[in-house]
Amino acid sequence: MTLLTILLLACITFGTRYLFLEGRLPVRLGPNLRLLLSYSGPSVLAAILAPILFVRSDQLALSASNPYLWGAAAAITAAYKTGNIYWTIGAGMLVFVAAGQLI
Repeated sequence: MTLLTILLLACITFGTRYLFLEGRLPVRLGPNLRLLLSYSGPSVLAAILAPILFVRSDQLALSASNPYLWGAAAAITAAYKTGNIYWTIGAGMLVFVAAGQLI
């Protein structure tokens, strides 16, 4: 049953991606649907990051001793100031490690 589920999900994933990536197929998205899909990346990223940043041991962790919050704040600031992905990652990692060592 598990193998069947994995194969079925693989076929569904391939099929949906193939429709949009194959240029010879007559599937075109309208402007409203394109606008709607442009929000999917940030939405998925927020859904992944929110539990990592704000939850510790099944409780909300909004204290100053949370190194994940310090790293995220540094990464957001670096992204806003520089617009460079490397500086953003470096600043976030540096502050996260430093906060983890100091707190």
